[in-house]
Amino acid sequence: MAQLINYDDIRPYSNDELQSVLQSLLSQQEFIRLVDNYFPAVNIKSLASRIGDFNDIDTFQRVVIAPVLEIFLRNVTSDISCSGIENYNSPAILMSNHRDIVMDPAILAFVMLKHFSITPEIAMGDNLLATKWIEDFVRLNKSIIVKRSISASQKAKAFMQLSSYIRYAVTQKHSSVWIAQREGRAKDSDDRTQESLVKMLALSGDKSFIDNIKELNITPLTISYEFDPCDYLKAKELYERKRNPQYTKAPGEDVFSMQTGIMGFKGRVHYAFSPSINSDLDDIAVAFPSKKEQAVAVCELCDKRIHSAYKFFPINRYAYKLITGDDRFDGIDSGEELLNAEKYVEGQLSKIKSDNADFGELRDILLRMYANPLINNIAATEK
Repeated sequence: MAQLINYDDIRPYSNDELQSVLQSLLSQQEFIRLVDNYFPAVNIKSLASRIGDFNDIDTFQRVVIAPVLEIFLRNVTSDISCSGIENYNSPAILMSNHRDIVMDPAILAFVMLKHFSITPEIAMGDNLLATKWIEDFVRLNKSIIVKRSISASQKAKAFMQLSSYIRYAVTQKHSSVWIAQREGRAKDSDDRTQESLVKMLALSGDKSFIDNIKELNITPLTISYEFDPCDYLKAKELYERKRNPQYTKAPGEDVFSMQTGIMGFKGRVHYAFSPSINSDLDDIAVAFPSKKEQAVAVCELCDKRIHSAYKFFPINRYAYKLITGDDRFDGIDSGEELLNAEKYVEGQLSKIKSDNADFGELRDILLRMYANPLINNIAATEK
């Protein structure tokens, strides 16, 4: 436990802290109201009486969190599937593309509990932690806090702390860690791994850059949503930022976006596990002499794996044809499926309230969100 002292403000809570943190959560009226409103299957009084039954977080997640997630996900998805389970060798860093702040790790937890009965730790930005009870809840469910609300002078120390903790979690706790491939969501779904993220992960090692990366067993993970409930919000933001680089969101927009992402319908969802990148790292070390070149090559390798494993739906092929003019996927989807895709796009656009906006451009932005994964997949698999 002594080694954890330096990580106390970012690490997940330990088994020893489970009961006291749970007791505190169940005394928070805001938390209770949220559970009552959105998760009526949870009996707070019954849960409070059973706190003493839970001695470890894995058991708590299997007994309490998994059934609640299953019921909730039935209402916001039509199907959850996964592939490449055989490629996952724990411990690993599960590095994925990023669609939704809350739901990406929540659905991953559901998938992992179903197939492995244990969840990974989750890297989550502190910008989501509006209250102490939210921080307590996510850290109780294995979240690692990524410090973003800090000054430039504090970042180097924070990066080293985070890098060191992730390395400790993987190599000593033998715990897998999920982390998005970039800070923030790719609002246009053009998923690219951030070079600074890869460098941060290697920062804490005492070996070469490639060997430091190899120790973490990075396993790319591809997340595919049929529908992104926040697509029209993302389209509006991209549209506004294109016209005004100094654009700032109105108060409450982030909260509304989070609620929309959680409660909105996602259709079919697929998680695809690709093989670890370790088998290709020695070749990268030979081909590229500098650390920067190696970092770029690692990013490109992660991107190729992620792009190659997308699952596609009618809306992706519909958007791809409209954006590119390429008809190679004609005949795969029925006329009804394509009509439904068109209706969906128009329905999402109708949610954007604006008297002056160019809805032709907004439509193009939204269509590109659904076309970009297919464009990237073709580039990754046809080379």
